[in-house]
Amino acid sequence: MKDTLFSVPQPAADFAFNAAVAAVFDDMIRRSVPGYALTLAMIGLIAREHAQPGSRLYDLGCSLGAATLTMRHAVEGRGCRIIGIDNSPAMLARCRAHLAEDDAATPVALACADIADVDIDDASLAVLNFTLQFIPAERRPALLARIHAGLRPGGVLLLSEKIRFDDAREQAVLTELHHGFKRAQGYSQLEVSQKRTALENVLIPETLATHLERLRTAGFSEAYVWFQCFNFASLIAYK
Repeated sequence: MKDTLFSVPQPAADFAFNAAVAAVFDDMIRRSVPGYALTLAMIGLIAREHAQPGSRLYDLGCSLGAATLTMRHAVEGRGCRIIGIDNSPAMLARCRAHLAEDDAATPVALACADIADVDIDDASLAVLNFTLQFIPAERRPALLARIHAGLRPGGVLLLSEKIRFDDAREQAVLTELHHGFKRAQGYSQLEVSQKRTALENVLIPETLATHLERLRTAGFSEAYVWFQCFNFASLIAYK
């Protein structure tokens, strides 16, 4: 379904992952995040390279299950199990429907919970695909430490985020390029403006330096940026 949620003037309100957003989320994220389809494809590739036999794979903030489905097909035949966590019942309902239509054999368990409170256990791969940015900043270090503790030796974390920049000019240039991308996907200036206002107090981006330092503090031995397009980036961190 096409995303038209912000196409008419409306009172300012914080963005929420409710039923209306869940209904259009696939279209919304693909038209809002440059490189999103490539990011998903590379999650599958990295899962194929790093998923250890018999281990668990976590999709933290799984939304409609795009990363879960990508991993599910990438690791078939290894005895892995995928756990998808999200705190939106509306998102999980649609995720379950998508999984029911999928023919891959890798088992998937879904749970409605706050990812900041979930224990990670016997994992070889954890994915935070544009979800850490919605967690209060003060809770992010503990979440990453919990993920690190729950990974097997050699396990990896994939982290994709909207990022910000300390340099004001760089921030302005890349923000405008992102807005230009959204307009090129068919969003009007009104839609771009209203969604930006809705997300202002909900999605809190950080610099790449902040992310890399936090990953090191959480215990990860290595962390690298493997993709960036405008003000969106994906990182891989190794235990």
